[in-house]
Amino acid sequence: SGGASLRRVPRGRQPRRGKRDPGGCGGGGGVRGLDQVGLCAGGDRPTSLKMDEEASTVAPKSTKESILKEEIITERKWVKLEETTYLDPTGKTRVWESVKRTTRKEGVSADGVAIIPVLQRTLHYDCVVLVKQFRPPMGVYCLEFPAGLIDENESPENAALRELEEETGYKGDILECSPALCLDPGLTNCTTHIATVTINGDSPVSLKPKEKLAEGEFVEVVTLPKKDLLQRIEELVAVEHLTVDARVYAYALALRHATDTPFQVPFMKF
Repeated sequence: SGGASLRRVPRGRQPRRGKRDPGGCGGGGGVRGLDQVGLCAGGDRPTSLKMDEEASTVAPKSTKESILKEEIITERKWVKLEETTYLDPTGKTRVWESVKRTTRKEGVSADGVAIIPVLQRTLHYDCVVLVKQFRPPMGVYCLEFPAGLIDENESPENAALRELEEETGYKGDILECSPALCLDPGLTNCTTHIATVTINGDSPVSLKPKEKLAEGEFVEVVTLPKKDLLQRIEELVAVEHLTVDARVYAYALALRHATDTPFQVPFMKF
């Protein structure tokens, strides 16, 4: 074993040849001579093996990572740039630059909410309602889930229904809502809930939905079949050169994986 050494035999002396010992180490019978030179560490008799203290290593004690201070570099209406000083696991002080929203309200569990709206109509495939809008930071049109910030003391469920109606004109019912989730933790502390909403497409209010966009908002509603969502997204991207939000693409990819035939592992040939 690592760190153990055998007792050296003086020059000119040979160890006595071992005899079979039914009661030796290994259960089925050992070698008495090997026991005497220290290979039977698991037996009842004391072994002559000695651990080499210098060979043993002790893992360095880990320091709990923690924030030491946060300093604002610059701040504007919607976001601020901060410099965060923190301790790493080795105890070393490091600095991280991050972007944070200035709009987080009191009494809310996350900055915003994204909605997965599923439009259900009789004799039609279920569809996912998405939005296309120009995003200045990206410099391109993006395909996204409807989403928005949560108002003060507003629940994520209520915010989801409100944002859905504002951006798409549809009214729906909450099916489920996730806990607060991080978006890009290496860059920002922004968090969001993801709410799944069902829309009764047969309802009169869903036949001609009308958006309620705020001033400066320009959103186009895109409805795609849920059953082949990933394929339809890729076709749309090829034609319109959109950039797809990671959450939308991950959702579409998960839908396809859920219906794919499981991977078959071929038998190995020897």
